[in-house]
Amino acid sequence: MSDAWPTELRVSKDRRTLSVTFSDGASYPIAAETMRVLSPSAEVQGHGPGQKVTVPGKRDVGISNIVPAGNYAVRIRFDDGHDSGIFTWPYLRELGEKGAELFAGYERELAEKGLSRNPQPGLR
Repeated sequence: MSDAWPTELRVSKDRRTLSVTFSDGASYPIAAETMRVLSPSAEVQGHGPGQKVTVPGKRDVGISNIVPAGNYAVRIRFDDGHDSGIFTWPYLRELGEKGAELFAGYERELAEKGLSRNPQPGLR
């Protein structure tokens, strides 16, 4: 993992992507859906081993707001109301570098559990 710090965080016009540029020049577009379903929050990760939650129905989730959390992270509020995840600089870097692999694992979990990325009508 790099010690590089973000130099720019930019939310796309459609609120579906966060682009993160780091001080070493690396830049990554990270989908809001990826950040939402892989949120570092206890709500998603659980409070201990084996408690991780597979969050379905977030294909259309967007970013409502980003708030600094000290000088080490940001708290991202999603348009479904979720806002308890603190995204540290190293975690954003990991999502940028390994996001496709991590998301593929999430999609496997959905399939194993008979769940879908598509939102259920009437729910957010």
